[in-house]
Amino acid sequence: MSLICETARLIIRRFTPEDAGFIVQLLNDESFIRYIADKQVRTLADAVNYLASGPVASYNAQGFGLNMVLLKNATPRLTNEPATPIGMCGLLKRPELSLPDLGFAFLPAFCGQGYAREAAAAVLSQAIQTHNLRTVLAVTKPDNLRSNALLLKLGFAFKHNISLFGTENKLYQYQAA
Repeated sequence: MSLICETARLIIRRFTPEDAGFIVQLLNDESFIRYIADKQVRTLADAVNYLASGPVASYNAQGFGLNMVLLKNATPRLTNEPATPIGMCGLLKRPELSLPDLGFAFLPAFCGQGYAREAAAAVLSQAIQTHNLRTVLAVTKPDNLRSNALLLKLGFAFKHNISLFGTENKLYQYQAA
């Protein structure tokens, strides 16, 4: 396991091919498709390819990428599982943007409980320290009210609207102190 960071409630680590089942579930969630995109990941083979060509390729090229977010189980001895996969969070370097941007997505059952904020704050702090970043961007659709609000809570400032991937988005910028 390649640990990125840990919080009181979360473990954030790099994705592995063994996470393919979770990726199929997350990327086919209605809110992921609505607010991010339909990545056309329907099978385990699709998910393994997505992980290899997305997060893992980014780790190799940039040193960062999207990461698995796991909820620490309170009683791992009883469940035999140390953590529950709940989402993804990390930095991406898209050719369409001049700087890395923060991305995140969580299963609906884990939304509204502060996990996205906790993961995003930890990933952002870790990325700024480890990769010596001063500025990080974020992009979200205008009607994704939760993500827009979360970015503001994290200290991102709205810059302007931007057309990206054939749709209108809001562009945010975080400036490290």
